Amino acid sequence: MLDKVVIANRGEIALRILRACHELGIKTVAVHSSADRDLMHVRLADESVCIGPPIPTESYLNIPAILSAAEVTDAVAIHPGYGFLSENADFAERVEESGFIFIGPKPETIRLMGDKLSAIGAMKRVGIPCVPGSDAALGDDMPANMKVARTIGYPVILKASGGGGGRGMRVVHAEAALPSAIGLTRREALAAFQNDSVYVEKFLEHPRHVEFQVMADAHGNVVHLGERDCSMQRRHQKVIEEAPAPGIDAETRDVMGRRCADACREIGYRGAGTFEFLYEDGEFYFIEMNTRVQVEHPVTELVTGIDIVREQLSIAAGNPLSFTQSDVVIRGHAIECRINAEDPVSFRPSPGTIKLFHPPGGPGIRVDSHLYDGYVVPPYYDSLIAKLVAHGDSRQAAFARMSNALTEIVVDGIETNLPLHRDLIHDAAFAAGGTDIHYLEHKLA
Repeated sequence: MLDKVVIANRGEIALRILRACHELGIKTVAVHSSADRDLMHVRLADESVCIGPPIPTESYLNIPAILSAAEVTDAVAIHPGYGFLSENADFAERVEESGFIFIGPKPETIRLMGDKLSAIGAMKRVGIPCVPGSDAALGDDMPANMKVARTIGYPVILKASGGGGGRGMRVVHAEAALPSAIGLTRREALAAFQNDSVYVEKFLEHPRHVEFQVMADAHGNVVHLGERDCSMQRRHQKVIEEAPAPGIDAETRDVMGRRCADACREIGYRGAGTFEFLYEDGEFYFIEMNTRVQVEHPVTELVTGIDIVREQLSIAAGNPLSFTQSDVVIRGHAIECRINAEDPVSFRPSPGTIKLFHPPGGPGIRVDSHLYDGYVVPPYYDSLIAKLVAHGDSRQAAFARMSNALTEIVVDGIETNLPLHRDLIHDAAFAAGGTDIHYLEHKLA
């Protein structure tokens, strides 16, 4: 097993990685900004190194500083978590060139799947169904772009080929709006991803967001861990996730899961990854692959009993997967609520001091959070402060446990989106299952 790991992230995922490392007897190094010296995982790590000021570009996105921290602490590997540098192929390459182990896929795989157009091309070559689209970046010939969109059929959606996290997307309902929409999306893409390449796809009217978790080692073993439904979204950002996805039968799960596993073998994938699909009228359409651990990985862990982060560490150490496909059995149902430090109505960020944090408990309840009484939520980073997860023998049981947990949990001192979650867990359409990705936006409107 690995001797010492640098955790190149912050918040709840950094604490999650630290716990997995300590279970395996792996020493940990917490790298942090000056604003994060009081984070829980920084306090618990074997060593900590301040790598810069609060601004992410000068700390969590500062590749030389992270590599220097790994060097001075004699670490052997770096775990990027999610967000920040987790899907940055250049970072993965620099890590390996510097003699460290990158806990994730190979740089060339991240590069292939990080560009949505190259990812779509790769998936089409292995028989994964994709949304009808341009298959190439739109050029400067606007009449030609209009012809492509017209062939696909309105409404269409413009996407940044280097995008992610719900950014760099714009729906276009009529041809007259296409030229200005392309210009706006290109400018957004350039600012957010340093890549103004934009492509166009058919905009599906009522799809669900269903994704498949995969794991692969360096010995050619690949398994899938079933699917998750992440359709409860606001502005393309996931709010609630559950596993398994309502209405997906075992046969469909096995067929699609094995297709994803075959695709991993074809591209030489290593580590944890997620194939994301839009699901409409019984058909799956590939949209992207996340080459990292997902925020919503706990729901899959609870229904399969497999520790995904622990498995990531083991794979990075060169070990084969500790289980086979026949060992993967879906048991019960799990649901996860993302709790954010934000106003529940306006969704404005709400940094500040936590006066009281009381996590819920009871059978089937899991709380992934770095909060504690007196902790100051900084204004510089993502607003996610906790993930509340409930597991039960059935979807109904999981919902009942989540309802109880949402009644028990207390986060005092800042605004959170807990009122939204308390409303959604009793929403009749959501409880029935199968709401599409536009449902929450329409409900809030």
